[in-house]
Amino acid sequence: MATRSNLTPEYSEASIKVLKGLEPVRQRPGMYTRTDNPLHIIQEVIDNAADEALGGFGRHIALTLGADGSVTVEDEGRGIPVGMHPEEKVPTVEIVFTRLHAGGKFEKGAGGAYSFSGGLHGVGVSVTNALAKRLEVTVWREGGVHSIAFEQGAVVEPLRSQPAGPDERKNGTRVRVWPEPKFFDSPTIPLAELERLLRSKAVLLPGVRTTLRLAKGEEKTWFYKEGLKGYLDQALEREPIIPVFEGEGYAQAGDESFALGEGAQWVVAFTDEGNVVRESYVNLIPTPAGGTHESGLREGLFNAVKSFIELHALLPKGVKLMPEDVFARASFVLSAKVLDPQFQGQIKERLNSRDAVRLVASFVKPALELWLNEHVDWGRKLAELSIKQAQTRLKAGQKVEKRKSSGVAVLPGKLTDCESTDIANNEVFLVEGDSAGGSAKMGRDKEFQAVLPLRGKVLNSWETERDRLFANNEIHDIAVAVGVDPHGVNDTPDLSNLRYGKICILSDADVDGAHIQVLLLTLFYRHFPQLVAQGHVYVARPPLYRVDAPARGKKPAQKLYALDDGELAAIEDKLRKDGVREGAWQISRFKGLGEMSAEQLWETTMNPDTRRLSPVALGDFDPAQTDAMMNMLMGKGEAAQRRAWLEEHGNEVQADI
Repeated sequence: MATRSNLTPEYSEASIKVLKGLEPVRQRPGMYTRTDNPLHIIQEVIDNAADEALGGFGRHIALTLGADGSVTVEDEGRGIPVGMHPEEKVPTVEIVFTRLHAGGKFEKGAGGAYSFSGGLHGVGVSVTNALAKRLEVTVWREGGVHSIAFEQGAVVEPLRSQPAGPDERKNGTRVRVWPEPKFFDSPTIPLAELERLLRSKAVLLPGVRTTLRLAKGEEKTWFYKEGLKGYLDQALEREPIIPVFEGEGYAQAGDESFALGEGAQWVVAFTDEGNVVRESYVNLIPTPAGGTHESGLREGLFNAVKSFIELHALLPKGVKLMPEDVFARASFVLSAKVLDPQFQGQIKERLNSRDAVRLVASFVKPALELWLNEHVDWGRKLAELSIKQAQTRLKAGQKVEKRKSSGVAVLPGKLTDCESTDIANNEVFLVEGDSAGGSAKMGRDKEFQAVLPLRGKVLNSWETERDRLFANNEIHDIAVAVGVDPHGVNDTPDLSNLRYGKICILSDADVDGAHIQVLLLTLFYRHFPQLVAQGHVYVARPPLYRVDAPARGKKPAQKLYALDDGELAAIEDKLRKDGVREGAWQISRFKGLGEMSAEQLWETTMNPDTRRLSPVALGDFDPAQTDAMMNMLMGKGEAAQRRAWLEEHGNEVQADI
């Protein structure tokens, strides 16, 4: 008979593996970059070249797609340093390509090599190297030509240096990469996205030329003498109703709120019909998912237009202007400079820096106010467009109200409803606990935000029959508040009585809170699948930490918030760079939402401009796979399978316990 030791693998000190160098990237590439194709790892190299051009070094960036599957990026920058690193005692160029969290962009203050750059985490080109079959680097610097080569992330040809020839250039870097196909869903780089990326660099760097050379010998070049305005003029389908509004603003020395040089450049056009064009960038990095800098532009535009309308008494009686009324017909290109930007994830698609809202808005609002009052006729045209949008929105809301009035169940007493009837903008927060519900009620914007507190943990409804759902009071209240009846995945439910465009799950940032999220998501996926499919369900992400930073120089004391340990480390790094003495700041950990004041909850979790709100979607799995996974995770009779799955994947969880 077999003993237990024969059946169970031994768990000892030797079982703990430490991944060194670039192995974490090769083991889990999806944590560091997009894995649908190699474009993002090439973008890391392009961004480095653009950062050099941004600093005023070099006027040309060239990318070549080789017939052998290689990608070559060349710039005219200063060249990566090649001397021995004073601490690591290996060539610095080798460190840049082989060590995570190594780079020249951490020193943001005086004396740093880069004041504003897209690089932030120090994992950029080291990830490129980790996911490449081969990577070759050539550096022209200090009168020499220096070359080094890597394979599978490791050095195969050590650094070689020789004097540059009389006809060779003096400065610059060339990186040639052969991406490893096994790490990507497709080895082919999408040409349209690549062209868009190179074009954007030319747009944002006036006077800088970008070139794309194809394997067939074709060549495309982008050069925009007029910068942002020239680009937006080309992209618009229709003539703007008023001249394009362009401007820029940057913090000066002695600014109490922002670092020297922080600010934004923008071009905004308003059209009455057709598609809108919206592109934003942070330190030359495209942010297709937007973020807080776009929120700042929206806030600045809205407050300026609202101020103009109030000054000239243009608002009709009974009409209330909302930010989206002004923003709905706005096309823009926005380029922000942020000293230490915080992005959502390594791929940097969305800016999360909360200060960016105030930064951009503080420059846009006064500039637009002045511009509108200098050109009153243009201001009136813009006001008319915004008021028309508001009236259209109000009419749509009234139509919905008529349909709802035919007969709806009495709303639950615990629900604190919003005032607006505009379903597209309305939100309801399903809040864990009465105490947090009280803070949410006081902190919300009562115009469009409703709050429904939930008591305790919701029923696991995965195996609950539909006709027994309403036996649970919490589920009954959720269904009545939302205005949609339970339905199956193949049903076509009546969504005309839907009362909120966003249904936001708001629970504590701990394990219990995550459990409540799972139970509520199970409810929506199982019994309200159309709400998930049509993008109405969201998860709010409150911060886990608060950092109380002392006053420093002219900067007043601040309260900073961090979603997790990674953001906390970034905040502490920034405080050190600002010259705050180690340990002078205080870190407090929120035990739950109930500990937050109404003001804190609004600022961190409910304010549309500064919150983290993640939409819920099915993701990469098809419905059958999703269904099987949910059954394994939530089914009462699946304990053995669930345990096996947890044992296999438990090490991947980064839980705050």
